[in-house]
Amino acid sequence: MVQVKDERTTDILLEQIADYVLHHEITSEEAFSTAHYVLIDTIGCGILALNYPECTKHLGPIVPGTIVPRGTRVPGTSYVLDPVQGAFNIGTMVRWLDYNDTWLAAEWGHPSDNLGGILAVADFISQENLSKGKEPLKVKDVLEMMIKAHEIQGVLALENSLNRVGLDHVLFVKIATTAVVTKMLGGDRQEIINALSNAWIDNSSLRTYRQAPNTGSRKSWAAGDATSRAVRLAMMAIKGEMGYQTALSAPGWGFQDVLFNKQKLVLNQPLDSYVMENVLFKVSFPAEFHAQTAAEAAIELHPEVKGRLDEIDHITISTHESAIRIIDKRGPLYNPADRDHCLQYITAVGLLKGAIVAEDYEDEAAADPRIDRLRDKMVVTENKDYTKDYLDPKKRSIANAVQVHFKDGTSTANIERQYPLGHRFRREEAVPKIVEKYAANLGTHYAKKQLEQIEAVSYDYDRLAAMNVNEFIELFVK
Repeated sequence: MVQVKDERTTDILLEQIADYVLHHEITSEEAFSTAHYVLIDTIGCGILALNYPECTKHLGPIVPGTIVPRGTRVPGTSYVLDPVQGAFNIGTMVRWLDYNDTWLAAEWGHPSDNLGGILAVADFISQENLSKGKEPLKVKDVLEMMIKAHEIQGVLALENSLNRVGLDHVLFVKIATTAVVTKMLGGDRQEIINALSNAWIDNSSLRTYRQAPNTGSRKSWAAGDATSRAVRLAMMAIKGEMGYQTALSAPGWGFQDVLFNKQKLVLNQPLDSYVMENVLFKVSFPAEFHAQTAAEAAIELHPEVKGRLDEIDHITISTHESAIRIIDKRGPLYNPADRDHCLQYITAVGLLKGAIVAEDYEDEAAADPRIDRLRDKMVVTENKDYTKDYLDPKKRSIANAVQVHFKDGTSTANIERQYPLGHRFRREEAVPKIVEKYAANLGTHYAKKQLEQIEAVSYDYDRLAAMNVNEFIELFVK
């Protein structure tokens, strides 16, 4: 029998990601330090979300009562699940309130969404290892995988805009999680490539649920869905499921031709630790990140404006092109998911209250007629310099400026913010606030004794990094 040689070459992007995950050593102390704060901040966001029934109704096993021996524990709950459903639970908690970290480029997203899969699999592996007399994973292993998942998702986002072809950014979550989780499970180079090819062939959900008139709560569980699917594909690859060498480039049938407008997917810089070092912490407000600096400006204006609401003629918001495309919304807003992605709504709340919290997006708060009256007076325009600096890799600003104009011809100062609290340029200022946010989020769920046990470990990098993953997770079990 004559053997036919397979002369197809594997898509280089699949090889680049696999080689990075397997062989690249992360040496950046800044990246590990930042990952430490991303880890605790992300878990804190998930714990806060447990206060919202619309989130918790999605949690737990698919079949009620199912318990998996040595399964994934879900922080803040008593659930013990298989790693796939565990990833969905953790990923959904993390993303529910739109309060975890952010990455902005040609595509945007929230790289800490990958923690859903990473943490679920790390706990599962650690318990399996212990049952076999082996060493569990350390939290530092989780931090390393977070850095690599951030990098894959974020560097893909620099040049490859999914939103311009109508696809949702959580596809990049699925790709990043698939790569690192396959490696965590012991996958070799070919198994990682196989899993990645299947993740690309899966495609992505549409952005329908993020855009008017269909903005809805799916945006809050979409990342959990993506990271859990990644875990499923990784586990299949480990069992020997085949891959597809030209999943991206196959003429007529590959991802690029079918779904990416015949554009080539590229990595425009080597994969290292750039994204973790430059990631944006959402410190101050649970609101879409393109509006964070507008929220800061509005809150600064609150004392001057609160007593003159009836005297306002119009409000100008100068912003960047991405903000206009994503969150410039007029007309009715139908639910919290719609409101926390509206530049005008977020700015109006800041002007009215001098603060913004998750409850401000609920129906009861939105019924305040003053919010829509202010929205109707807002004029949003693009500042070309803001757009340029938004895309500049040395700046990555997220600038907004807000000014209130009164009927008597006077106006407030034009309050401009180039960089939000949480940007790398304001990292030192942000860290104490990140810790405060974490403690406050945990305080909504845990009694004092358990809270103190968690905090005793959380702020000490060396102690945390050296801790067994299973012991770390146990701190959060309710």
